[in-house]
Amino acid sequence: MVSLFAGCGGLDLGFHQQGYNVVWANDFNEWAAKTYRHNLGDVMHCGDIEKVVPDKPNAVPACDLILGGFPCQDFSMIWKRPGLNGERGNLYKSFLRFVAAKKPKAFVAENVKGLLTANNGKAIEQIVTDFESICPGYVVKPKLYNFADYGVPQFRERVLIVGIRIDTGFDFYHPKPTHGPKGAIPYVTAGMALKGALSVKSNNEKMKIAPKTVKMLGLISEGGNFTNIPMDSPYYVKGMISHVYRRIHRDEPAKTIIAAGGGGTWGYHYPEPRPLTNRERARLQSFPDSFEFIGSVAEVRRQIGNAVPPQGVAELAKALMPLFRGEYEPVDLKLAYQKFKNISVKKRMAFIVEEKNLAGVC
Repeated sequence: MVSLFAGCGGLDLGFHQQGYNVVWANDFNEWAAKTYRHNLGDVMHCGDIEKVVPDKPNAVPACDLILGGFPCQDFSMIWKRPGLNGERGNLYKSFLRFVAAKKPKAFVAENVKGLLTANNGKAIEQIVTDFESICPGYVVKPKLYNFADYGVPQFRERVLIVGIRIDTGFDFYHPKPTHGPKGAIPYVTAGMALKGALSVKSNNEKMKIAPKTVKMLGLISEGGNFTNIPMDSPYYVKGMISHVYRRIHRDEPAKTIIAAGGGGTWGYHYPEPRPLTNRERARLQSFPDSFEFIGSVAEVRRQIGNAVPPQGVAELAKALMPLFRGEYEPVDLKLAYQKFKNISVKKRMAFIVEEKNLAGVC
């Protein structure tokens, strides 16, 4: 694999745990790069991805698969959403350059749910069209995942765009959910994930908490947030996003772990009236305890919140493995895809349900 916008390595770790090997990775953040090297090996090249020329001799190794979560802030529903018009939104073109230069058998691009509606839906349409146009042609299948459905103790929705090179003849379909109402296994709950977390030595620093915040948390129920505080209370707050003073519910997956922000956005324990530690956040992101994060408490929080949960992509990694092992019956993707690519991305995503491959869609 070659990994772009790798961060601390959550997406890569999920594939690595299923038998894949990273040969080259890139990220701009030096602390995330240090964490990556510490846990996944000395294949990380820290620097500006736009200055890398992937088809230059000896610049980037040949690869079978390219992974990457191109920056998502311009598509996020929490912040302003310029989409493809934003400076960071257009960084997906670096991903395009790498796929065009290395021509891997497949690629996996990850982004936030807001990508689907950015620029009135034109962003995802443009991105899919651009990937489809790369010679020799790719079958591109975006799908909205909720990682709780795949064994992560957290409700976290992300778009995974999977591209398969047409000449491979590999008729890929997204894996079925394994957990929750759609799967055979109950959800992994926050209570299950956090059991014994404080005994882990690394990344378990407890934050200082103001007496006022303790009082506020005392008014918030398990699984609740700032809206539980009565309007006539001196601790009442208003006009905030749902993440503010959100407490875990021990019998459910946690709500989405975010990367940054003040004003009560750290995520809070229950029944203890305190912010979660970074190790607890890592547990909710399905990182193993052996994965040690490098940097300050705020920097580590950012790395964890920006990461893809490794467990969330395990089934996807398994679903792609037959392509690289040659354990599949090739089909004429080019013929089938002529009909598929004329369907709008919105309708295409409605067709791409767990049990359908390309032949089923067409």
